[in-house]
Amino acid sequence: VQLVESGGDSVQAGGALRLSCAASGVTSSGYCMGWFRQAPVTARRWVATIYSGGATWYAESVQGRFTISQDKSKNTVFLQMNSLKPEDTAMYYCAAILGERCPNNGRDSGTYNYWGQGTQVTVSS
Repeated sequence: VQLVESGGDSVQAGGALRLSCAASGVTSSGYCMGWFRQAPVTARRWVATIYSGGATWYAESVQGRFTISQDKSKNTVFLQMNSLKPEDTAMYYCAAILGERCPNNGRDSGTYNYWGQGTQVTVSS
């Protein structure tokens, strides 16, 4: 399985970005896809999860501003980020679990089997 993120950029506070995560080599019909972010000298933090069946979960810090979605025909997961804040600045990673469920709603980075290389998001005030 290979995951490739794109869409990161530098924007002003209040702006929007859409990140993409293109997956290849996924043979399982069931999967859990998550977005995580990591700022310098901080731990990697969970942002959002989408299950192959469509269920979604969000971290409280992004609830109402970020939307995770998927296009199965393109094997791609998206993260629409609106009303961006300087504290959203981080490297954003997508990750995948292949299987029929998302353990703990996909919140735990340790449960993911596959990771992308990351895409940088910088929000200036």
